[in-house]
Order: sequence, then structure tokens, then C-alpha cells
Amino acid sequence: MVVLIPAYEPDTRLLTLVADLRTAGHDVLVVDDGSGPDHAPLFAAATRLGAHVLTHPRNRGKGQALRTGLAHLAATRPGQDVVCADCDGQHTPTDIDAVAARLAAVPDDTLVLGTRRFTGDVPTRSRVGNTVTRLLFRAVTGTAVHDTQTGLRGYPAAMIPWLLGVRGDRFEYELEILLRATTSGRRIVEHDIATVYLHANASSHFRPVADSLRVYLPLLAFAASSLTAFVLDTVLLLALHATTGNLLLSVIGARAVSCAVNFHLNRRLVFGRTTRAAGHTPRRGAAARYAALALTLLTANYLLLTALTTLGVPLLTAKVLTEATLFATSFEVQRRFVFTTGTLPTMSPARTTPRGKAPQCPSTPPARPTRPQQPSPAPPQPSSPTSDATSHASCSATSPASPRS
Repeated sequence: MVVLIPAYEPDTRLLTLVADLRTAGHDVLVVDDGSGPDHAPLFAAATRLGAHVLTHPRNRGKGQALRTGLAHLAATRPGQDVVCADCDGQHTPTDIDAVAARLAAVPDDTLVLGTRRFTGDVPTRSRVGNTVTRLLFRAVTGTAVHDTQTGLRGYPAAMIPWLLGVRGDRFEYELEILLRATTSGRRIVEHDIATVYLHANASSHFRPVADSLRVYLPLLAFAASSLTAFVLDTVLLLALHATTGNLLLSVIGARAVSCAVNFHLNRRLVFGRTTRAAGHTPRRGAAARYAALALTLLTANYLLLTALTTLGVPLLTAKVLTEATLFATSFEVQRRFVFTTGTLPTMSPARTTPRGKAPQCPSTPPARPTRPQQPSPAPPQPSSPTSDATSHASCSATSPASPRS
């Protein structure tokens, strides 16, 4: 198991975490997400403590930093599980160990979340933000996750290729993973961890407006697609009914057009991000399943409309009530059966060592690290032979062999 830590302009809490993890025997990979020269001495100190450091020349976002680290591990440490942790002191070594232990006990189709219960002194922004996201996530996916914004997560090695295909460059990447997991047959388990906020979370780089929009946008994609189809369907229904006076023909004609639009939007923009990442769902198969769903919903739609209008409910009101009733059913069926691949990718080569056991590198283990001191401002030595963050470092580079001369 490797601990992956994305870091942007960190402080000495990163060094404390690296030292504790190395003391516990964990391999540590840190991705410097373009923190700049002012923070170079700190990352050099992390290297001296035994971490391997990759560097983005400029800030590219937490999501891209995580993908850079995952791609590096897939290339240099195949078969190794990964636990991702934040660099700001929110995740303790004890909790990281606990998530790693839980990860070792679950199947390859399961990711583990280190879940905070938000007890004690929690910043209002964090408490409200997580509550809103949790409620939206459950409303859209039907899956209850208590802490959707946690950065402490465990991923099996077999899941890394799929993770590399998930979209999102910044904070939305982690929520996107959860959304795509619910549509691709993967399981999410939660393990309780401590709720730690230091200095009211002042070190967080989360931008309340811009990053909130990025986080919530995926949650609203399906609702927007359905709303578009609903408006089109309603307008066509009213127009056809006014022209023909035949409710059945009007329902069929309006639904045929709106379903074609809805299928295209959902396949390309909503559920398609998963199918492209986890193995493309054939258009013909998805279309056949969608047609079966559409026919079922069409029948239910007509029966409900007939019942409501017979009771004297105006057609427009009856249409709104009918669509609201069928919305949740439509989403759940599309999520679980229409646009899912039904298969999981496997990693090649397969895991060759037990979970939690790293392959042995042909090098001398590093000396036991000591607790970090404030890094010297002297110019750092490079942490890798190249500035390319996605370069394929050797096994000995991932686990440093001996103190620098």
C-alpha cells in the first residue's frame, strides 16, 4: 500500500505527516501541485524524510494532482493499493492506517471512505457544505454517503485504471468518483475517522463560489437533462393535443421526440462519462434498454394522465404531477441498468503481493526518520531526475535507498 498526498502550498504539517507515515513503514508519494519556488525547501525536506515527490510546473488542481500520482503508481508500483490523504493535518496517521486496513479487507470493486461525523468545533462553511452535498448526492443517486467531501480514501489497485478515466481537475474530481461509482457497479464503504479542523480550516484552498459550482454541477446534470426533455415533451403534448384532440396519439408523439433527446443527452453528458472511463457501453445495447424503459414509462405516463384528467385535473397540471412521480424511477433505472457497463476493468499485471505489502526494492531501506524541523531556506536538491510529474521513476526512486551524499 502507498499513501498518496496531493499538496498545494503546504506548511510543515505535511512534513509531520510524512515523518509519521515513514516511521510506520508506509511508502509515501507526494505530488507538488505547482506550489512554486517558495515551497521548494519544504518538498526537499519531504524527500529527505523518505517521500517520493512529483512536481507540477504550475497549479493544475487537486483532481489532476491525484491522477498524476495514480498514473505514476500504476506505472511503477503495479498491484499496489493506494490511500489518498490531505496534507493539512486533517487526516491522522491512525486514521490512515485504519482506512488501509479496511481497504485490505474489501473486494477489488470497492472503495473506502474515511468518513467524518462532523462533531465538535467544525467551521460553519464545512458543516453546511457537506450537508448540502450529502443531501443532493442522495437525491440524485439514491445512495447515502455521510461524508462526500472527504479526502481520505482507499482505492484497490484494480480500480486505478478506472480512476484515471474519471473527469475533473479540481475538487469536483472526488465527488465525480463517487457519482461514477454509483453508475458502474462499484461499492462505497465508509469507515469513521476523527473530525479534525485546525485554525478553522484556514489553510484550505477551496474557493467557496467557483469550487462549489464545480462540485455541484455533476449532481445537477441529470436533473437538467430531464428538465429539458420535460419542457420539450410538455410543449409537444399540448400542441399535439390542441391539434388532434387525441390524448393517446399526443402522448406517443411528444414522448417519441423527447425520449430521443433525453437518451442522447444522458448518454453523452450524464452517464456517458462513466461508460467511457469504465469500458464503453455499446450504443445499440443502451438504446434497446432505454427503449424498453421508455415504453414502460410511456404506458405509466398515459395511464396517470388519463386518470388525472378524468378526475378533472387540467392537462398541464396533470402532466407536471405525472412527470414528478416518474422522475426518480427513470433516473434509478437508467443509472443501474441502461447506461451501466456491468463489467469492471482489471489491472494488468494483477496484484503480485498481498494488500498492504509493498514489493521489495533492490535498495537499502532509508534510515528511520526523525520528527521534522522547519526546513532550511537553502536551495533544494531536485527530488527526481526530471521535472515532468508523470515521468516513470524507478522502484528505488519511489523508496529512496540511502541518505543523500
